[in-house]
Amino acid sequence: MTTTLNPYLTGNFAPVETELTVDELPVVGELPAELRGMFVRNGPNPQFSPLGLYHWFDGDGMLHGVHIQDGKASYRNRYIRTQGFEQERQAGQAVFGGLLQPSQAGFKNVANTALVWHRDRLLALWEGGEPHAIDVPGLETIGAHTFNGKLASPVTAHPKVDPVTGEMMFFGYSLAQPPYVKYSVVSAEGDLLRTVPIDLPVGVMMHDFAITEHYTLFMDLPLTFRLERLQRGEPAFAFERDRPSRFGILPRHGDNGTIRWFEAPSCYVFHTLNAYEDGDDIVLIACRTGSTNVLGASPDAHEGDNRQVGSDVPLLHQWRFNLKTGAVREQALDDRACEFPRINEQYLGRQSRYGYAGKSTPTPMPKFDGLLKFDLDNGSVQVHSFGAERYGGEGVFVLRPDATAEDDGWLMTFVHDEAQDASELVVVSTQAMTDEPIARIQMPQRVPYGFHGTWVSLP
Repeated sequence: MTTTLNPYLTGNFAPVETELTVDELPVVGELPAELRGMFVRNGPNPQFSPLGLYHWFDGDGMLHGVHIQDGKASYRNRYIRTQGFEQERQAGQAVFGGLLQPSQAGFKNVANTALVWHRDRLLALWEGGEPHAIDVPGLETIGAHTFNGKLASPVTAHPKVDPVTGEMMFFGYSLAQPPYVKYSVVSAEGDLLRTVPIDLPVGVMMHDFAITEHYTLFMDLPLTFRLERLQRGEPAFAFERDRPSRFGILPRHGDNGTIRWFEAPSCYVFHTLNAYEDGDDIVLIACRTGSTNVLGASPDAHEGDNRQVGSDVPLLHQWRFNLKTGAVREQALDDRACEFPRINEQYLGRQSRYGYAGKSTPTPMPKFDGLLKFDLDNGSVQVHSFGAERYGGEGVFVLRPDATAEDDGWLMTFVHDEAQDASELVVVSTQAMTDEPIARIQMPQRVPYGFHGTWVSLP
């Protein structure tokens, strides 16, 4: 594969070519005996050299999975075999273009972004199309999942599964024509119950959303898509600084007629941590940036360590929307750059004390040099550092079986040692964040930096 000078095709962003199955991996430290399941992470891994300009979001989805049982660990990685992947494999070369340089063949569903476990089914997600069902623990692709043919929109990379009712909420967005958003609810049994349109004034990139016990929150943020810009020879996507951010709140089983919109200063949010109800307030916690251009350099690009609040640096942030008065209050919760926020998902949609996120490095490339644990009650933050020249990804929270405390569990993430060119899965105790990992599972090959993961408990 030709890597040229594209930073997303070099170093540990570069793809790996081999699908492996390794039954027993070396472990430094000790894996808890009660830990039984599989850590799976999704990410881009192009099988062929791209046709034109390559964006990190373009690569074919590849799953890296570590199965843990009885204190031992095994590894396998598998491509997600979408229709577009198979077309290109048959052609022996890239056929489809990417975000920065589309081709006449259009875009392919790369299924490379995230994963959700619902109704004993693992789904690989990409917000531009349908999800793909994945076999666990084999990680082979079962095929596109359309909810028995009822799927009427793309599916966000970040569906929300209510831990109490078992319902799954998702949305899909359209850029060029209304309705720009469609919102769907799936029953605990996996049946798609309803899909309703949500009206927006213009198409926007809407990557994530949030739920509470009774409500669903949408974010109409000013990263817009306008065909008239494209016709003028300008990028179709642009961050419109003068456009306010709008937050739509509707009852979970409501529709466009019952949504209420709240305005706040212009910003962007890629990922939400959680949302919950507090009296008349709906509280949203997310990683907020003052601006963004996801397809290129931000207009507020930072230099070196000079990270400034209000630029494209993501900070943990809180909004309060009062359903009675319509008032909006917002505040930054911390001044550390962070992204890929996670919680103990037993608290999704309910007030939680703790949140976790990747600690961003002050470099142009999206890397994490540690993990953060936020105590949202007292404002304290604990830091787990990966060490010199070691960078990791999203810390997925895994609840200890029979846990009695919200933070009784572990964070898992792949970490790459750039000096040694070696990767491992680290297991960090969330009640001892500043300590060394309790276990480091050595990977049999390099695991490229990627996107989102999940933990699947297995018998």
